[in-house]
Amino acid sequence: MLPSPLLTALRSARHLVVFTGAGVSAESGIPTFRDALSGLWQRFDPATLATPQAFRRDPALVWGWYEWRRMKVLQAQPNPAHRAIAELARHVAEFTLITQNVDDLHERAGSQDVIHLHGSLQQPRCFACARSPAAPLAPADEPEDGRRLEPPRCTHCGGRLRPGVVWFGENLPAAALNAAFDAARRCDLLISVGTSGVVYPAAEVPRLALDAGAMVLHVNPQAVAQPGEREFVLRGPAGAELPELLRQAFGA
Repeated sequence: MLPSPLLTALRSARHLVVFTGAGVSAESGIPTFRDALSGLWQRFDPATLATPQAFRRDPALVWGWYEWRRMKVLQAQPNPAHRAIAELARHVAEFTLITQNVDDLHERAGSQDVIHLHGSLQQPRCFACARSPAAPLAPADEPEDGRRLEPPRCTHCGGRLRPGVVWFGENLPAAALNAAFDAARRCDLLISVGTSGVVYPAAEVPRLALDAGAMVLHVNPQAVAQPGEREFVLRGPAGAELPELLRQAFGA
């Protein structure tokens, strides 16, 4: 049985925030950014590809890698954690979902109005004028590992489209970050799922909730630093822990 104060906090929450990281998507088989690359991509360090400088130097290489990543996402399916998070939204008056992930698995599981702090693989934008194409990207072919693909061109200015994600050296989108911080300050319960808590400024989100008086639940297979008096820890895979939390709190 889960701790009674945690279940009470969830049942009585007026504003619930769920904050997710790479661990949630990893349970759907999506490699995390820190995982070793496969095939010919083993020759590259992801940190050297995820920069504006790398795109200027070799746009076809960077676009090819991100299309390979996007293909992996399109092949994946939402897991029980994604579905449990979507279900949680039905049991509270106000619900905010904030993710560091660049995939669309939350949306495919039924979540709406997801705040993407690090952008999205499905929403490219022009490297020159920053506009996004009106039409979504076509389903990705399966590029061979290490294959270069010339980026599509912007219909507005003719510049190259770039992946719509936040690269090293770039700021997080201000609107998304402000919305996330505002939600963290206003919630009474925040559930942090599958995130290492070391990537800033996103890692500020749980701390802001705690500072504002909210309870925080950490769900992670890895050990979490000694929690405070308003923190709970469920150590295990999100796909097992979140459905059980939902069942014990709401019988769902």
